[in-house]
Amino acid sequence: MNSPGAHAGADRTRPLDGVKVVDLATLFAGPLAAAFLGDFGADVVKVEHPAKPDPSRGHGPAKDGVGLWWKVLGRNKRTVTLNLSDPRGAELLRRLLADADVLVENFRPGTLERWGLGPAELHAVNPRLVIARISGFGQVGPYARRPGFGTLAEAMSGFAAATGEPDGPPTLPPFGLADSVTALAAAYAVMLALRARDLTGTGQVVDLAIIEPIMAMLGPQITWYDQLGYVQPRLGNRSNNNAPRNTYRCADGRWVAVSTSAQSIAERVLRLVGRPELVDEPWFATGSGRAAHADELDAAVGAWVARRDRDEVVAAFVAAEAAVAPVYDVRDILADPQYAALGTVRTVPDEELGEVRMQNVPFRLSETPGDIRHAGRRHGQDTDAVLRSLGLADGELAALREKGVI
Repeated sequence: MNSPGAHAGADRTRPLDGVKVVDLATLFAGPLAAAFLGDFGADVVKVEHPAKPDPSRGHGPAKDGVGLWWKVLGRNKRTVTLNLSDPRGAELLRRLLADADVLVENFRPGTLERWGLGPAELHAVNPRLVIARISGFGQVGPYARRPGFGTLAEAMSGFAAATGEPDGPPTLPPFGLADSVTALAAAYAVMLALRARDLTGTGQVVDLAIIEPIMAMLGPQITWYDQLGYVQPRLGNRSNNNAPRNTYRCADGRWVAVSTSAQSIAERVLRLVGRPELVDEPWFATGSGRAAHADELDAAVGAWVARRDRDEVVAAFVAAEAAVAPVYDVRDILADPQYAALGTVRTVPDEELGEVRMQNVPFRLSETPGDIRHAGRRHGQDTDAVLRSLGLADGELAALREKGVI
C-alpha cells in the first residue's frame, strides 16, 4: 500500500527536472546511481548494446521471461541501443551528449578513449558535461585496468575480513552491497559536480573506484590501526564497544536483534530479563566493560528470549523502552505497519507485468519529492524516439538497425 503523497512527484516540480543523464553503465553501481537521479526528475537515457543488453536484465529470478532485477534498476529510464565500438554509434552518442548534463559509465579504463569517446573528446563537444566514471579500482594505479566487481571491493575494503563468526571464514554479503554504496556515493558526487558547474560553468570528471565508498562506511579502522596497531577482528553479531548486542532465537523459531549502545538501554534490558544484579557490577558501567562480559550477558538475554515467542519479546522490549527489532525477511517487510506508513514499498505500473512492487525512493523531501514513474522498460524500447529527436529519419534508422549500429 502506498503512503499518502506517494505520487506527489508526478504533479510537482522535481529537483532534477531538465537534467539529462546518459547512462552507459552496467552491473550495478552506475545504473543504480542513474536510477537515483531519475527518481528526482532527471531524464535518464539508458544506452545498451544492440545485441548485448545490460546483464542485469538476466540476473536473478524472472517472470514469464521478464527479468525482475532490471525492473528496479531500470526504473524511470528511457532505453536506447547503440553499438559504441562502431564509429557511427560513437558519433550518435556524441550527438546525444551534446546537450546532456551527466554521463555515467563503467567501462574498463581506456575503453572509451579507444573509441574516441574519452573526456577530452566529449568535453570538446560539450564542456558542461559531468562525466561520472565508475570502475573497480579507479582510473589510475597498478590495478586500474583489472576487471572489478563489488565482490572484490567487499573483500579488499576490509568489510569481509571483519564480517562473520570469530572462528569462521571472512563473509561476503549475498547482495550487491559495495555496488549499492558506490551508487549512493556516485549520485552524491554527480550532484556536487553539477553544483560546481553552476559556479564555474564547466563540467568535470568524477573518478569513483568501487573499492573506496564501502571502505568509508567501515568506521575508523584505518585510524585505529594507525594510532594503536589495532586490527578489527571478526566478532559475529557482537561488538567490541557494547553488550549485549546480538541476535537471539525466540521460542517460535523466529529471531530478534538487540542493541545496547546506550548505557540506559543496557540497564533496561538486563532488568527486563530478570538479571538486575548484573547492572550493579563495576564492569557494567562502560560499553567496553560489558563487551568483555558478552558471554554472560548473552546467556542472560538469550535464555529469557528463548522462552517467549517473537511478538511477546518485541512487545516487552517496547514497553520497557529497550531497543529491539525483529529479524525480518521480505514477507515481514511487506506486512509491517511502519514501512507502510513511510511508503517504503511502491506499486509501480509496468507494461509487461501490469504492476510490480519495489523499494521506493529511499528518503522523502517535503516540497520536491522523488517518484518512481515506471519500472525498467524493454531493451531498446525508446531508440527510435530518442534518435528521431536528434534529427534521424526513418530510413536512416532502418539502415542503422540493419547494420547492427542500433
